[in-house]
Amino acid sequence: MKNILVFAGSNSKNSINKQLSEFAAGLVDNVKTTVLDLNDFNLPLYGIDYEIEYGIPENAHKFLEAVKSSDGIILSLAEHNGAYSTVFKNLFDWMSRIDGKLWSEKPMLLMATSPGARGGATVLEIAKGRFPFMGGRIVSDFSFPSFSDNFSDGSITNPDLLTALKNKVVLFQNAL
Repeated sequence: MKNILVFAGSNSKNSINKQLSEFAAGLVDNVKTTVLDLNDFNLPLYGIDYEIEYGIPENAHKFLEAVKSSDGIILSLAEHNGAYSTVFKNLFDWMSRIDGKLWSEKPMLLMATSPGARGGATVLEIAKGRFPFMGGRIVSDFSFPSFSDNFSDGSITNPDLLTALKNKVVLFQNAL
């Protein structure tokens, strides 16, 4: 059975991106799902001086090992001021110091959502442009707009968006 890694690029305890990533994972058939929370991987702010003095923190190694031991990744990115959240960018930076191809060519369903109508489209475009240089094999992507208007009680309420996500999940599943 394939193992997929599921997480959100957010440290919010009520992350809408975590809700979306977990919902999407539930649409994938016959897989074991490992859900990670960035709050469980506390890391100091990346800096070369810190790395030289103390080395790379164990939590960066642990998260990277979870990526490497998975068969695929479902990630929904939070958008902060049009870019990655600080917590995600920091984790991304630390992992890249261990392995520049940190995503390890794992099939990836890359998503973003936000309260607004653009659904995190800006951060999604940034990631789609950057991740392939870092070993990211994005097989499907999905921007989910107006989260609170389209998601309720753990499910997508807009039938067109639900169908669109299901189609993206099929592409991901076929790449596993």
